[in-house]
Amino acid sequence: MTAVTDQDHTERAGDAVSGDAVPGEVASGGAVSEDQQGRVEEPESEGEADSGGEAEHARVEGVEGMGDVRGAKDVEGAEGGDGRSDRGSGSGRADAGHAREEAARVRDEAGRARGEGGRVREEAGRARGDVVEAPGGPADGDSADSWDDGLIARRVTAETEQAAVVEARGHNAPPAAPLAYDGPLRSRLDALRELIGLSRTRLDSRTLAEAGQVLDEAAARRRLSGQHTVVAIAGATGSGKSQLFNSLAGVAISETGVRRPTTAAPIACSWSDGSASLIERLGIPPRLRRRPLQSAESEAQLRGLVLIDLPDHDSAAVQHREHVDRILALVDAVIWVVDPEKYADAILHERYLRPMAGHAEVMFIVLNQIDRLPGEAAEQVLDDLRRLLDEDGIALGEYGEPGATVLALSALTGDGLGELREALGQFVAERGAPARRIAADVDAAAWRLRPVYATGRRTGLSEEARDDFAARLADAVGATAAGEAAERAWLRNANRACGTPWLRLWRWYQDRREPPTGRLPLRAQPDEEATARQRVEQAVRTLADRASAGLPAPWAQAVREAAVRGSQGLPEALDELTARAGLPPGRPPRPGWWPAAVLAQASMTLLQVVGGLWLVGQIVGVMAPNLGVPVLLMVAGIIGGPLVEWSCRMAARGPARRYGVEAERRLREAASGCGRARVLDPVAAELLRYREVREQYGRVVGVG
Repeated sequence: MTAVTDQDHTERAGDAVSGDAVPGEVASGGAVSEDQQGRVEEPESEGEADSGGEAEHARVEGVEGMGDVRGAKDVEGAEGGDGRSDRGSGSGRADAGHAREEAARVRDEAGRARGEGGRVREEAGRARGDVVEAPGGPADGDSADSWDDGLIARRVTAETEQAAVVEARGHNAPPAAPLAYDGPLRSRLDALRELIGLSRTRLDSRTLAEAGQVLDEAAARRRLSGQHTVVAIAGATGSGKSQLFNSLAGVAISETGVRRPTTAAPIACSWSDGSASLIERLGIPPRLRRRPLQSAESEAQLRGLVLIDLPDHDSAAVQHREHVDRILALVDAVIWVVDPEKYADAILHERYLRPMAGHAEVMFIVLNQIDRLPGEAAEQVLDDLRRLLDEDGIALGEYGEPGATVLALSALTGDGLGELREALGQFVAERGAPARRIAADVDAAAWRLRPVYATGRRTGLSEEARDDFAARLADAVGATAAGEAAERAWLRNANRACGTPWLRLWRWYQDRREPPTGRLPLRAQPDEEATARQRVEQAVRTLADRASAGLPAPWAQAVREAAVRGSQGLPEALDELTARAGLPPGRPPRPGWWPAAVLAQASMTLLQVVGGLWLVGQIVGVMAPNLGVPVLLMVAGIIGGPLVEWSCRMAARGPARRYGVEAERRLREAASGCGRARVLDPVAAELLRYREVREQYGRVVGVG
């Protein structure tokens, strides 16, 4: 079998247009059969002979368009001695003048056949079960809509493939079944989608770009055929990947040779119909799509396989490397072809194998050209290759374990090729490569996202940190001092109510006589506000540090920003709350025993007054002398007054303390509520969001 390159067709088409020769191509055994051609195209001229005696003259296809003329018997003279007019066919080459004469004869015969063309097509249509309408092209056959290169490895377009599917299954046949993901993979994809949604406001788009691309590619692959497996053959320059590609296809499809680089663009070969959408997703044009050698054994063994021959990954042409990187991100599996000289190449291992270590289950590593290794050298090289793969972190599928398949073969001699065919056929028959590839992509994306989601430390805001923040805010508003002031105010009120009149008068007098310079100076109000503001800032900063401890950098930054936003205006709000929740205006409330204490103190004062007046009356002679009773009354009043005052002070300590504690509690609660609403709640919301994304990340990586 012989494959003719696109370059040969281009040259022959150019010769036909110029009129130098009529290009035609017939297999060396005579006329090309329909099985070999895959399809017989109708000429744009009105005459066509399909079968029978009227089809004896010629099989003409676009005589002056693309110039591809195929004859069965009448055109043999125009093709040369061995039936070929190709310039590279050797002894079958005809000179330009002879070709022009034969082309003129063929055109004359085609013109005579125009009148019979319609009837012939109707008869052929009735024989196939439908009527084919005559094309409305010009009589001289302008350039045809499509053309066939006569190769067994024929070109495949979306139209021809769809026509083949309809012809094989019927016009009402359903399209190829789309790919279906199992429950765990769907759950992981949903979790990844939710993870990206929760993280968009916290992470930059570049961090989430790869994960978003994985979701897009997973959705795009799911809509396409689940009955096909796309496998790319990749390798370095001179590794023999194109030769292996041709060996698997059974026919020379991809160009091979010593010129480097040889493969300039990816070429697709499909073993079954329905793969056009998959190949279009890879960006491979129809002119680079082929079909393998028609073989029942090959079709049964590799049915559903779509094989892609890639350019060299180490090519000097940047465009070739871009083709490789783009298609490797889209295919379901990859066959890495290495040779005994470059199997340890740093570019291969560092740029491709090591980053794709998680895709081991959809990778084949093939050591080609073992025919160049003498004796046991092939096994030694293969063992060293396994060692390098193990260092790259690639699991090897040995002893029934999931991992990469490592084989040794020679595409030139065919040694080991059957083992690769068998492994590849079993791999394609499982129909699990697309899902495993998507799962590996999710694993890779999750691993790269690990620094922004996972941490080995315990995270969160403890109760101790919350209590410390509330205590710091209470200190900032002076809750303790306010409670002590409330206690002193209660005691002072008790002393005023239950103290002796003479002692209160003396204290009033002392307060009036004491100079103000002897008192401790009070700090100005602005200094109090500045000190409180500094304490508030310190409390917020300490809380943010504790809450962000152990978090990944983006979420720690988000927690700090939430705390800083909440601290804006917090001192002013605390001042306002302090004014509202501080001591109530007026005097502190009095207990029920205060009236009795006041009455007792008044009685003691009254005894002193009565005793004193009685003594004065005796001195001036108004009353009879009797010193015992007035003196006793005065002593009782003088001693009883301070005693009642001391008793009231002792009894007032408990209520005063409770009053001060209550005042401190109200102020602490007010400060804590303000701090919670402005700082703690936003920080807790960020921590809760991080907990949610961490749970989603656990679902993505498959950890509950």
